[in-house]
Amino acid sequence: MLFVILCSDRPDREHVRLQNRSAHLAFLEDYKDRLVAAGPLQSDDGAHMSGSLLIMDFPDRAAVEAFAAKDPYNLAELFESVVIRRWKKVLPADATGS
Repeated sequence: MLFVILCSDRPDREHVRLQNRSAHLAFLEDYKDRLVAAGPLQSDDGAHMSGSLLIMDFPDRAAVEAFAAKDPYNLAELFESVVIRRWKKVLPADATGS
C-alpha cells in the first residue's frame, strides 16, 4: 500500500540537511524498489530546501514508520515534524486501469 511521508525541517537547519544528504540518498537507494517518488520541499525561489516528500510502497503502517525512523535525516534531528498518511493513487491510471 502507498504512503506519503511529509517531513518539515526545523528552522535554520539547512546545514544539517546538507551534511546528511549523501547518507540520506544512500539510504533511499536501499529502498528503491519501494520508492514511487521523493524529493525536497523548496522555497518559492528554489534557493532553499525546507523538508521532504516521499511516496513509498510498504505493506503496512508499522513498516513505513520503521523506515522513517531510520532515515539519516531523522536520526540527525533535522525534522520538526513527520506526517505519514496512507495514499491511494487514482490518476494517471496505470496499465491495469487502477
